[in-house]
Amino acid sequence: MKRAPKVPPLLVLGVAAGTAWLIDGMAGPSLTTPGFQVAGVLVASLGVAVALAGVVEFRRAQTTVDPFHPDRASALVVGGIYRVTRNPMYLGFALLLAGWVLALASLPGVVVTLAFVLYLNHFQIPPEEAALSVRFGEAFDYYKARVRRWL
Repeated sequence: MKRAPKVPPLLVLGVAAGTAWLIDGMAGPSLTTPGFQVAGVLVASLGVAVALAGVVEFRRAQTTVDPFHPDRASALVVGGIYRVTRNPMYLGFALLLAGWVLALASLPGVVVTLAFVLYLNHFQIPPEEAALSVRFGEAFDYYKARVRRWL
């Protein structure tokens, strides 16, 4: 089983957002317009709402949101937004980053966003899911078969 990474996902998000901003600045004059900015704010706001919906469900279940210790989960959360996505917090982070990149109108930022999602898919989510499978067994396996990782 892969061990969960020791890098907080919010830090990875911050680094990705900063990288998108730096790359955009190095790419030359910004192509952003008020339309891109409004669309970016809307997508980013949706991302915040999705991530918070995930946190709310964890709080309702009185279980941990600590990505370093998924093995300490006291409940398998499958209600609310977790009926639609297994990873609403990470989906929310990805939408927040996509909104930021959209507001910047940064084509290179799209690559950063994809790299962020690939990082989560490869390094963050598999160890968490492995720990949940050990902790909750068939219940998690059934849930995993029913609900997609992202959407």
